[in-house]
Amino acid sequence: MTIRITHFSDALCIWAYISQIRVAELRDNFGDEVVFDYRYFNVFGDVAKKMATQWRDKGGLSGYAAHVRETAANFAHVRIDDNLWKHNTPASSMPAHLVLSAAKVLTGDDNRSLLALDHEIRRSFFEDGVNISNSTALLEICERQGMPVASIEIALENGTAHASLSDDMKQAQEIGIRSSPTMRFNDGRQTLTGNVGYRVIEANIRELIAGPQDQQSWC
Repeated sequence: MTIRITHFSDALCIWAYISQIRVAELRDNFGDEVVFDYRYFNVFGDVAKKMATQWRDKGGLSGYAAHVRETAANFAHVRIDDNLWKHNTPASSMPAHLVLSAAKVLTGDDNRSLLALDHEIRRSFFEDGVNISNSTALLEICERQGMPVASIEIALENGTAHASLSDDMKQAQEIGIRSSPTMRFNDGRQTLTGNVGYRVIEANIRELIAGPQDQQSWC
């Protein structure tokens, strides 16, 4: 039995970056029994507006940078650049989502290379301080990962990347996704949002693998 997990996140979200180690562990432990469908929606679509509104009374961009540093300090596996969010600040997560959507169009059902690219784009931002709203920087990451850069550029130019991202965002809106990361599985019956520990995710998956699917409702 294969468990399909739809994973919604924003590339600039610290909690989604923190949870990547759990995604990797699930893939290592369950192999082909778990398949991830990565989808993107905007928490940081307009960084300047987000900082001016949601973080206006909490120190703005400087306050948010401090929040990210404090959050990352609680997780031994997470390293962040000393100047993250203070210098070379990205304007939006949309360019990264478009490049990832272009890669998703190209890779199709084989999402291993997509997940590797997704991780490297996030790692480049959080660990190296790369501005991942810069298209040149994003394409350099794609090239480093062995992705077909020319094909990705075509998908960006002809609109197929935009169509894929539009579908992700529409689905997120229709089912009420509001937090990054959010995992949905069991045909949408189960949703795990935010900083959910690995053992909780694992327990849900093992229950689905072990339990008959005709016993989802007790009433």
